[in-house]
Amino acid sequence: MTTATTTRKDEAYAALGVVLDPELDEPITDLGFVRSLEVDEGTVHLHLRLPTSFCSPNFAYLMSGDAKDVLTALPWTEHVLVELDDHHDSDKINAGLAADAGYRGTFGHEAEEDLEELRATFRRKAYVAAMERSLMAWLRANPDSTENDLAAVVLGDLPDDRTSTALLRRREALGLRVDPAASALVDHTGRPHSGDLTMVMRRARATRVSIDGNAHFCRGLLQTRYPGSEEQQVPRVEGAFIPLTAFTTQEHVS
Repeated sequence: MTTATTTRKDEAYAALGVVLDPELDEPITDLGFVRSLEVDEGTVHLHLRLPTSFCSPNFAYLMSGDAKDVLTALPWTEHVLVELDDHHDSDKINAGLAADAGYRGTFGHEAEEDLEELRATFRRKAYVAAMERSLMAWLRANPDSTENDLAAVVLGDLPDDRTSTALLRRREALGLRVDPAASALVDHTGRPHSGDLTMVMRRARATRVSIDGNAHFCRGLLQTRYPGSEEQQVPRVEGAFIPLTAFTTQEHVS
C-alpha cells in the first residue's frame, strides 16, 4: 500500500530532477549526488554529496540552493533542510542555506562571480555541445559533405530525434530561433559563423568532449568516494537540460 509519505518522497525526488550540475549539464539525481532524502509530512531533509571535497564552492552552492528552491516550491512542504556533506565549505554552505542568506550573503567578499552569470556561461557551453552533436550526426548521414557545407544547413534538415530535440531545447533557453528555416550553425547570440567552419566545429567538439569527459570522470570519482553510488547513477541522456523557468524562485543567486 502506498502511503502519503512515500508519495511525497517520490514527488520530492522527482522535483530534484530539474536541478543540474552546471558544468556537466546533467541532473543531480542522474549523477548520484542525492545521498539521502527523508520526508516526514511537510518536512523534507536532503543530504547531497559531490565527487570530491574540493568541488568548486560556487557550483556546490548553486546545486544545493537550487535543490532547496525546488523542494520549497512543492505545495505541501513546510520546512526544507538541505545539507551538503563532506565538502571543504560544507559548514559555510549549510549555514547559509539554513539562514536563506543567499550566495553573496553566505560567501561575502569571496563571492567573486554572480551565480546568474555562471548559469549563463554553462548554458552557452551546453548549447555548443548540443550543436556539435547534431551537426556531426548530419555530416555522418551526408558523407559527401564537409564542415564548410554546414553553413547551408537549417534546423529543418536535421532528423527528428533525441539529439535534435536536445539542441532545440538549448536554443530555446538562449532565446535563439527554433523554426525549421533557422540556420543550424550559429553562435550563442544567434549569429551565423563565418570563415573556416572546420575550425568552428573543432572548437565546438572540444567543448562537447570536455563536458562529456568531465561527466564520466565525476561519475567515477563519486563511485570511488562513495561505494555503491553507481546504483543511483543513470546513463547520460540527451536533452537533460532544464531551463531556468523550472525554478519558482531565484533568491539564492542574489
